[in-house]
Order: sequence, then C-alpha cells, then structure tokens
Amino acid sequence: MTFQSKKIALSRRQIIGAVLAAVVVLLAVASYPHLIARRGPPPEQATPVQVATARRADVPVFVDAIGTVAANYSVTVTSRVDGVLEKVFFTEGQKVEKGQLLAQIDPRAYQATLKQYQGALEEHRALYAAAQTTLDRYRKLYAADSLAKQDLESQIATVGQYSGEMKTDQAEIDSARLNLEYARITAPISGYVGLRLTDPGNMVHSTDTTGIVTITQSQPIGVTFGIPEANLQDVLPRLRRGMALPADAYARDRSTLLAHGTVSFINNAIDTTTGTVKLKAMFANQDERLFPNQFVNVRIQTGTLHQALIVPSAAVQLGNAGNYVFVVNGNKTVSKKAVTVGPSSGDCVVISSGLSGGRVVTAGVDHLHEGSRVETVGQDGKAAK
Repeated sequence: MTFQSKKIALSRRQIIGAVLAAVVVLLAVASYPHLIARRGPPPEQATPVQVATARRADVPVFVDAIGTVAANYSVTVTSRVDGVLEKVFFTEGQKVEKGQLLAQIDPRAYQATLKQYQGALEEHRALYAAAQTTLDRYRKLYAADSLAKQDLESQIATVGQYSGEMKTDQAEIDSARLNLEYARITAPISGYVGLRLTDPGNMVHSTDTTGIVTITQSQPIGVTFGIPEANLQDVLPRLRRGMALPADAYARDRSTLLAHGTVSFINNAIDTTTGTVKLKAMFANQDERLFPNQFVNVRIQTGTLHQALIVPSAAVQLGNAGNYVFVVNGNKTVSKKAVTVGPSSGDCVVISSGLSGGRVVTAGVDHLHEGSRVETVGQDGKAAK
C-alpha cells in the first residue's frame, strides 16, 4: 500500500468516527426531554414568610375629621362711657383674669356730676324734713278743727313732692356712680389680650366698635369640625341622650396627640353644600397645646366592636378584585382569601367577613400565589422558635 493509499484510508476512518460521534450526540439530545418528563419538574422552593395569628378583641370605632380650634369666648373690650383714655394697665399678649383692671377713662367729669347729684339729694332731704314737720303740725290743727282740710291736703302733696325728688336724686347718684365704675375698664373674662387697639390720650366713646383690646379665652377651648352625613346616626343618638363622646385632637401629622376632650354640641341642620354636619368638642387645654384658629385632626369614638376578628394591617393586600390575605395551611402551603375589612385600630385592621381565624402572612407576600409552599421564619414580628 502506498503512502497515498494509507492517507486516504486514515481520512475515511476519521470521517466515520466523527459521524458516529455526532449521531450519539443527536440521540442523547433527542432523548433528554423524555428523561426529564419521566423524572418530573424540580420541586418548588419554599418561600420564607412572616406570619401572625388572627385574634379577637374589642375594637373601638372612630370617625376622623379635620377641625379648627376656636376660642371658647372672644370679647372686644370697649368703653361704656365717653372720655379720654387716661391709662392702660396691660401689656400685649398678657394673660388677664376676670375683673382685672385694664384701662382707666378720665373720671373727673363723672366725679363732679356725682357730687352735684349728692348735693341736690341733701337739699331735698332738708326740704322733705321741714315739710314733714309742717305736715305733723297741720294734722294736729286739723284734728282740733283749727285748720282747713285744703291746707292739710296741700301740705301732704308737698311732702310727696319732696319724697319723689329725693328718689330721683338717688337714681341720678346711682347712675353717676355707675359711670364712674364704667370709667374703670376691667376684663369681662379670663384669657389672653391681643394687640392694643387704642392708645392712651385718645378720646373714646360708648358707641365705638373698634374697642381697646380683644381678649380670647383658651382654657377651656373648643374645636369645630364636620362629619359626613353617613356618620350622623353613629353620634346623634348618644348626644341626644346626653352621653359624652370622647374626642382626641391630633397635630397635622396625625401622629402627635395634642389633647383629650369630649363632644359637647351638634348643629341642628346638615350643610347641604358639603353634606356634613357640624360638631364641637371641648378641651381643658391646661397645657395650652391648642391655639385659636389652629387646624387639627379630630378623632371621635362612636362605639366599640366587641370580639371582632383583627389581623395586622400588613397582612391585608389590595388586588383587582378587592382586599385579600394569604392564610397558611397545615401542609405549609398558602390559600388566598378574599376579605372585607372594617375599622382599623393602631396597626391592626378588623376583618368583617371572609376569614374566621388562622395564621396570615404579614411579610414575604410578593412572590406568593394560591398553593405556594412557605417556610415560616417569624411570627407576630418575632423570630419563630
């Protein structure tokens, strides 16, 4: 065999070997799906989740609203007499007590008038005493038939005239004293004074509407707010029976509690433009955390759900068909349950229907579906034992 013949035979054996190897590979690839089918798909990996146990408890029912703080009383202090404002005895922003002296009107004109009326009273008292003495003498003379009846009746009328003038003088004295009292302007309520509206030296009149200063009472203080018409029957029966509704005032962030109080008033008509009814809650405000015209969030308790089923709010998910929860079964799989939620209480929510109990998933729900296998790694926010 020549060298060329050996080379050709070697090439044929290499080609035949390569073809056989390719056939083996193709047969292996073709049979792989059948092997996979016989072995089955790989088992599903268990999803780690945290769970919580649904429990029953008494849950208070609240109604939330936005309210405005309003001073319990707000009074614009004005003068009740005419005169020059002589002095003021308060500083702007000061807290004053009821009856405290705030300002003084020049009293000299009213003092002079008082003395004038007092002098007239003394004069008429003297005339009355003289007329009474004369009347006593006339009665004796008339009894002795030494005086005409006409003279006696005339003297009786004179005594009555002086008596009436004395009463008039006394009324004028009382009026003058009252004007002197009005010249001392005192605080009608306890509270905080605002900006001074009139400076000393100005003429003030009883007809002025501007006033001297405004006083607002902040202890106690009120908060007015509106609730939807749909919640009217939750509060109206209790208020009509004289029962108090607890109310809490929160700051704008809805997390900072400012004060505790009670609802004291409900309006007598629904506002047709907003579909709400006005209520007013009163707060002692001893720490003065509520300020007039401040916006606050009001929460009132309208009732209590006894032994309601509650779960953590994190367990309730919202889907296209509504709210649902994942319930952990005994075989470590989960079932998707459609639920109806009720009021919330803290970080828990009431389940009105769709769930009777069991353990619900609170964390790790993103990759779950009906029948998913799970591994519990925590319960009620704590590591599982």
